[in-house]
Amino acid sequence: MGRERGESVTTGHVARAFEVLEYVAEHGSSTARTIADATAIPLPTVYRIAQELIRAEYFVHLKTEKRFALGYRLHRLAVGLHQDLAIPHAVRDEVSALHRELGMAAYLAIHRGTDFVVTFVADSPQFPRLSPMGFGFHESPHATAFGKMGLGTLTIEGRDAYLFDAELRAHTPRTITDPETLCSQLDEIAHRGIAWEHQEFQMGTDCLAAAIKTEDGTLIGSVAVSAPVAAYSGGTRHVEERVRACASRAGRAYRLGGHHS
Repeated sequence: MGRERGESVTTGHVARAFEVLEYVAEHGSSTARTIADATAIPLPTVYRIAQELIRAEYFVHLKTEKRFALGYRLHRLAVGLHQDLAIPHAVRDEVSALHRELGMAAYLAIHRGTDFVVTFVADSPQFPRLSPMGFGFHESPHATAFGKMGLGTLTIEGRDAYLFDAELRAHTPRTITDPETLCSQLDEIAHRGIAWEHQEFQMGTDCLAAAIKTEDGTLIGSVAVSAPVAAYSGGTRHVEERVRACASRAGRAYRLGGHHS
């Protein structure tokens, strides 16, 4: 029990440190009092966290202004992330061409298991992107085409841990929350490299994602489209073919560009 309590304290301290860091990242250099008031973290704790971040070079102390600002070490982390998520120009061109050809919003996402980040969107006033792509978009992979693509690559153990260990949120009346049904769907997604989502995240909108894989079959990303349900009428197979072809060309561009996951 002592160890569990220690782990809880440590986890709480880390969470507060991130909260302080994220506040300054969003609002710019700030005084300890401002941070404490905004985050409800006690002032002495804010000072202690700030000093630790300074020692780690994630913060700098602007002494004359009595404010804390972001440190240069964060820049190195950001550079590493940007390099990891770098989008070859050829891939941007492919996703943009898909948007124009199908008359649908088109997306590129980079995957790490069930986690994904949308790194590029091609849309227009006539064919807008999903909005908002906010709460639940990343937290509920079972309800999105992107997320299902990632879930389909998990081991059986990893998939079961997500599907059976917690209640799955229903975003719409059409969201599939039955683990057995989802398992069957994910098997098909893993086999076909195509993931559909039919009004499961937002009513009135269907989404389709196709996998971008390395030569050894590892999922590194996906290309997707979203549109009102009526836009797919009579053309489902054509949309699948075009999205799959775009993902295939994007994968070739990543491999030629030396991308690695």
